Amino acid sequence: MASRAMSTETIAEGTGRSWEDWLVWLDGIGARDLPHKDLAQRVKSEGGTTGWWAQYVTVAYEQHIGRRVPGQDHEGSFQVSVTRTVFGSMNQAIAAWTELVRDFHSFDGVDIASKPRASATDKWRHWRVALVDGGRLIVSAGEKAPGKTALTVTHEKLANGEAVERWRLFWKDMLKRL
Repeated sequence: MASRAMSTETIAEGTGRSWEDWLVWLDGIGARDLPHKDLAQRVKSEGGTTGWWAQYVTVAYEQHIGRRVPGQDHEGSFQVSVTRTVFGSMNQAIAAWTELVRDFHSFDGVDIASKPRASATDKWRHWRVALVDGGRLIVSAGEKAPGKTALTVTHEKLANGEAVERWRLFWKDMLKRL
């Protein structure tokens, strides 16, 4: 299975190494036989990338060799992320999200299982909640530029690839409401 062309172009731009060069390098270190964690560590320590790019390259390679499909995590479940840039600070973005979903007891018919939790670091703001079907939502806000924040909804622990597309549409619609 080949990785999506956009992903490989992004890898080349972000790492300074073409996808074809990555494939040669990865095959040369025996990447097919390495578990996800070990592979990501080797890509980071020996491949000359940062942690985020190491994960990106690792996931694209695992998709390329058929170990996983787009949207699937290394444990076999699926997730989807949708991002929208909004005006304002990280605190304002999370506050807008919290206000939007304040009276929600479910999302698209799936009940909320726990009280939402919020947390913050210097660079991020997070809002998290568990769903009764075992899914988890993580809404993250990170500064994109002064006065602009990237607000990302990540829905983890989806059952299959079909659920990814269903939820991608739902979360895009939710973010349009902000």
